[in-house]
Amino acid sequence: MNPGGAVGPSDTSAASPAAAAAAAKKKNSKKPKYSRFTQQELPACKPILSHGWVITAFVSIGVIFIPIGLASLFASEQVVEIKHRYDKDCIPSTYSNDALAYIQSNTTNKTCIRSLTVPKKMKSPIYVYYQLDNFYQNHRRYFKSRSDDQLRSKAYEFDTEDCDPESTSAGGPIVPCGLIAWSLFNDTYGLSLQNKVLEISKKDIAWKSDQQHKFGSDVYPKNFQSSGLIGGAKLNDSIPLSEQVDLIVWMRTAALPTFRKLYGKIEVDLEANQSISVVIQNNYNTYSFGGKKTLVLSTTSWIGGKNDFLGIAYLTVGGLSLLMAITFALLYVTMPRPLGDPSFLTWSTTPAGQSN
Repeated sequence: MNPGGAVGPSDTSAASPAAAAAAAKKKNSKKPKYSRFTQQELPACKPILSHGWVITAFVSIGVIFIPIGLASLFASEQVVEIKHRYDKDCIPSTYSNDALAYIQSNTTNKTCIRSLTVPKKMKSPIYVYYQLDNFYQNHRRYFKSRSDDQLRSKAYEFDTEDCDPESTSAGGPIVPCGLIAWSLFNDTYGLSLQNKVLEISKKDIAWKSDQQHKFGSDVYPKNFQSSGLIGGAKLNDSIPLSEQVDLIVWMRTAALPTFRKLYGKIEVDLEANQSISVVIQNNYNTYSFGGKKTLVLSTTSWIGGKNDFLGIAYLTVGGLSLLMAITFALLYVTMPRPLGDPSFLTWSTTPAGQSN
């Protein structure tokens, strides 16, 4: 033992391995550096959800949502809509059992005349849509079969690697290429009222952003629908893609198998009980996959077209919120209980009513 408590050589040698081990352990430790942020000790708002706050919140939601739901339902009811499915009605009786042969034949007459009755006064503009059912534009292979660069600029005319099987023809690259453009809807509608033609305007039916930024003014159709298998409508080779509004509308693919696309607009009012004659060129093949075709004429309101779901959803949420508020209020009145006292928690050792 060293006098005066001095540390001798043996003590130093014994302490050094322990200190080194402690330092190595500390260096390899995965324990995060202490801070108030990592330990979640920052000041925070921790509200207590008392009965008053809960009831007030539910009442507020109900008071806000129910008027919005009523207004949405009222606006939807003001929309006048005419729907007419024609894919079956436009099949001649001689082809009633073989609709596919009828639509694929080049010799059959595809003209079909139908009559529509206006149920209530329809104020302009009246939007004309075609609706397709059981058509999956969201199928991955179909959705990816296009070339956005080719649509945007003439410099990318040969960029067709994603467009198979409609990428090239004997004359060179197909513009626009891909299955989406190839399957362009090609039924046409001619409307007349009291032997006067109702003009269907194509003005502003496509998004301006699409016309200006996604479809080039220097890109013209080339070798389109030139192969033996024709998928849909043909395009005018003298009109740039930025002005081919029917193509632009079609190329904005739908997320669901039942969808509507804007065909045009009628700029005159239609009175109740008027009869509209519709001449349909029934060209588009939906018979091979069990699809449906529907002609839709519709007005709009501040929420858009006819859609009862939005109003019903708001009313449902608002009604449930008021029901919950009433339920909690009755429970509080009939079976009141004070807010919890932390001193009664199982880990607390301090008796109730006494300070630590």
